[in-house]
Amino acid sequence: MAFHKNLVVIAIMSTILGAMALRPAPSNDEFNPSTFLKPFEQWMAQFGRSYTDIAERERRLAIFVKNLLFVNTFNNQGNNKTYKLSLNQFSDMTKEEFLRRYTGFEAPNVTSNSSNIKSFGYQDLSETDVPTRVDWREKGAVTPVKEQGVCSSCWAFSVVATIEGITKIKSDQLISLSEQQLVDCNRDDINRGCAGGNMEDAFKYIEANGGITTEENYQYKGIDDTCDTTKTNDYAAKITGYEMVPPNNENDLLKAVSMQPVSVAIDANADEFRTYASGVFSGNCGTNLMHAVTIVGYGTTEDGIDYWLVKNSWGESWGEKGYMRILRNANPPEGLCGIAMYPSYPTATAMAPTPSLL
Repeated sequence: MAFHKNLVVIAIMSTILGAMALRPAPSNDEFNPSTFLKPFEQWMAQFGRSYTDIAERERRLAIFVKNLLFVNTFNNQGNNKTYKLSLNQFSDMTKEEFLRRYTGFEAPNVTSNSSNIKSFGYQDLSETDVPTRVDWREKGAVTPVKEQGVCSSCWAFSVVATIEGITKIKSDQLISLSEQQLVDCNRDDINRGCAGGNMEDAFKYIEANGGITTEENYQYKGIDDTCDTTKTNDYAAKITGYEMVPPNNENDLLKAVSMQPVSVAIDANADEFRTYASGVFSGNCGTNLMHAVTIVGYGTTEDGIDYWLVKNSWGESWGEKGYMRILRNANPPEGLCGIAMYPSYPTATAMAPTPSLL
């Protein structure tokens, strides 16, 4: 289904945006939203959009056109860009709406000194211990891309992806685990379900709870619901704690990712981030950490561009089938978009297969 949606988006872009690119300067008519009614209706059909009334439809059409023109302008600026943009499921939303609904990282109030945080375990890895390229998908340690929906639960998806990864590494089982358990049950002053949360707090909850259950047992709803304690006690994976990668150090982050998927926070405020389609993202962005994702690999393109491989939670219609490659070894020590500012990963011992899952 996601592949079909991408084909339709490509068709819309090539027909409408390609025609616009042939003209040196758009006329006023091209900025009239009604000019784009047909592609808007095609986009609505493919992404299942409907609106309550004509006024809302017209408002969304105007936003769609603005986003479409932004994508077209960016993609036609020249060939020196390392990435491309495209229409996607967010194309009828303002930036403010998008950020409010589809991010959700909450920074901790103070730097934690919990005994759960051990020293950085991969500090002593040498350059020869770290491969030049890692893709944990190829090692079977990454579940299919998921979708958080209109719920600021990115923090839960980021944490779950890292535990899915370490569980595969330690037990040779790839198990899809439950984000909804975290949304419903990991509630305190920091983690507030669909109102946002923090990865450290989630790791602490999972360790204290004794583990986390499967996606199948505790299915994702994308809403705040009552914690089902019966389901939370049916553990499918356990952790012994978590570790923080030293902040603002992409070399240490590389060491960690070479060993397992790593949870990170990122600045997703840029319009280019929201409309990212392919390539190595190298856009302008700051360090206002607001979204949580998972680094599941790294590498270097044929053109010599170093990148991080990031798994997102916005479904397969966004980016490279749900993934982003983002510039690695950027000049700022915090990494591009702050990707090296707040990395963490779960720790676990060797785990025997869970009988109920065999």
